[in-house]
Order: sequence, then structure tokens, then C-alpha cells
Amino acid sequence: MSEKIDLSSYVPSEDEEFMNSQQKAYFRAKLVAWRNDILREARETLEHLAEESANHPDLADRASSETDRAIELRARDRQRKLISKIDAAMQRIDDGTYGYCEETGEPIGLKRLDARPIATLSIEAQERHERREKVYRDE
Repeated sequence: MSEKIDLSSYVPSEDEEFMNSQQKAYFRAKLVAWRNDILREARETLEHLAEESANHPDLADRASSETDRAIELRARDRQRKLISKIDAAMQRIDDGTYGYCEETGEPIGLKRLDARPIATLSIEAQERHERREKVYRDE
């Protein structure tokens, strides 16, 4: 899929065929940009952590620095998992299943995909999933 799309000018519309080549190119470009942002932030974090690794003579400064480092690393771990979801979404674009609910096979909806391009469930299926999860968690 070599079609290039300008994210600033094209907006997927309900009036066009669902997951046509333009929509696929739009969501691929959106996913690639998101992935690149995450990778750039990760590089910046690594550079910051390398600079920050200085020994702090003050115990409070050292503790604060360690806490900041732990929070930063936890955030990076969440983003690492997000990258695998982005990669999976791009794979679904390639195999033609992107944009369709994994549970029902129905189209997910352009607004949901625009807000959450890695979505795998329609809003209705996601709500059912969350209700079931809450029931099991509350027991």
C-alpha cells in the first residue's frame, strides 16, 4: 500500500466505502506517526536517564531521582506494549481485517478508530467486555 495521505487534510467519512484504500492509508499514516512519536520519546528518555545517572550525595535527592526513574521506566514499558498493539493494527491493515470488530465482525466505526486507531472491538463489544470484566473483578 504505497498510497500517501495527508493527515491534515483528509478526514475519513461515513459516505465513502468502509476501509477503502484511502482510509487504510489514513489509518496506517496515523499509526506510523504515533509509533514514531513513541520511539522518539523513548530515545529522549534514554538520553535523559543517561545524563541523570549522576550520583546524588543527598539521600533525599537520590530517592527522588530513583522514584522519577521508576515512573519513567514504567511509562516506557506501557508504551512498549502500545507499540506492539500499533504493529498488530498495521498487520490487520495488511491482512484486511483492520476496522472490523474481532468479536462480531462488524465495522468498528470511523470515529472510534480515529480516536483509538488500535481498537479491536466495536463500542458495543467493548462495553460488553468491560461489564464482564467488572463482574468478575467484583466477585
